[in-house]
Amino acid sequence: MQGADHIDLVGQVAIVTGGTRGLGRQIAEALVRAGAAVTVCGRTEPDDLPEGLHFHAADIREPDQATALVDAVVARYGRIDILVNNAGGSPQAPATASPRFFDAIVRLNLHAAMYMSQAAFAHMQPARRGSIVNIASVSGIRPSPMTAAYGAAKAGLLNLTQSLAQEWGPDGVRVNAIIVGLMQTETAGETYGDDEAQAAVGRSLPLQRMGTGVDIAGAVLWLCSGLASWVSGARINVDGGGERPYFLDLVKGN
Repeated sequence: MQGADHIDLVGQVAIVTGGTRGLGRQIAEALVRAGAAVTVCGRTEPDDLPEGLHFHAADIREPDQATALVDAVVARYGRIDILVNNAGGSPQAPATASPRFFDAIVRLNLHAAMYMSQAAFAHMQPARRGSIVNIASVSGIRPSPMTAAYGAAKAGLLNLTQSLAQEWGPDGVRVNAIIVGLMQTETAGETYGDDEAQAAVGRSLPLQRMGTGVDIAGAVLWLCSGLASWVSGARINVDGGGERPYFLDLVKGN
């Protein structure tokens, strides 16, 4: 991975939630390349899990299953050093969607991260070491029309990050968040349109392209390494410079 090849996580044990596909899988694979023993989770095991990743079936929206997952990893490896709370997402839906829909989105994007963090901390605290990285979104720091529940959950995740960093820092556990910008993923077409539309979105960003899993994985590796040993409670924007304010396109001369 360009720019992160020097990071050494040999001997570290990591869990990446939602790590069987997409962004989570790229994060998990980057951790493996850095030398970590990595477990990913999901409700069903994928057919094409690459070598080096261990799978554990779990619905982490259920606190008992989140705890069982972490306990199983500790039983297998004897420790847990890194937790990446990546599982999340939401289909588009109006804010008038049913309470059941709202609850499901918040449980996946916020509750699951809390349950996993609590379960990991139970083992990190006695060891007085650990790094928790929450994968947040720009939807949590600006309006998120048609994904209001998702935006609200990600905003909650950012607050949770800073609260846990304050509480758990004295126990040697660092908690940080990555605010992910506009990403070019396998499902980007559902959000942004065809390749031409995605290219136009990319050109609207200061760095002239949408993000990739490699961009996010590099930030995760840094946060989990000794290079970030005094970084906790941070909310790091990995967004290509941020979205251009729409009003600028309406101002004469711009």
